[in-house]
Amino acid sequence: MRVVVATGVFDIIHPGHVLYLEEARKLGDKLVVIVARDEHVRMRKGRQPIPEEQRLLVVKSLKPVDDAVLGDLDDLMKPIVDIKPDVIALGYDQDIDEKELEKISGLGFKPKVVRVRKHWTGGLNSTRKILKMIRGE
Repeated sequence: MRVVVATGVFDIIHPGHVLYLEEARKLGDKLVVIVARDEHVRMRKGRQPIPEEQRLLVVKSLKPVDDAVLGDLDDLMKPIVDIKPDVIALGYDQDIDEKELEKISGLGFKPKVVRVRKHWTGGLNSTRKILKMIRGE
């Protein structure tokens, strides 16, 4: 069984998220999604409108997703090491360095890293845009 891991915040689910997860699922037989922890989201984005447990519940319910877990508070790589995926799917806009992911190759497995291309280009295709629209900006 070919296991794929995808990661993200998934704070306000929009078509871009769904398409990212659909494309990630096509890369293997099982898709496991790692949902970012609230603490990490606040540090990176300065906001966190939806609590992590709610985001996890919604992601788990999406059709392409076989399983979803919360990230680790202390070690961002720990869930990937625990899952030992064959493929790591990165979103087109994720600022994760593929070279950084190569560090886990010394732990007995070496996943293929695939950057999923952008699909959804119209309308409200980002959480930032959705929040601006809600605020009337």
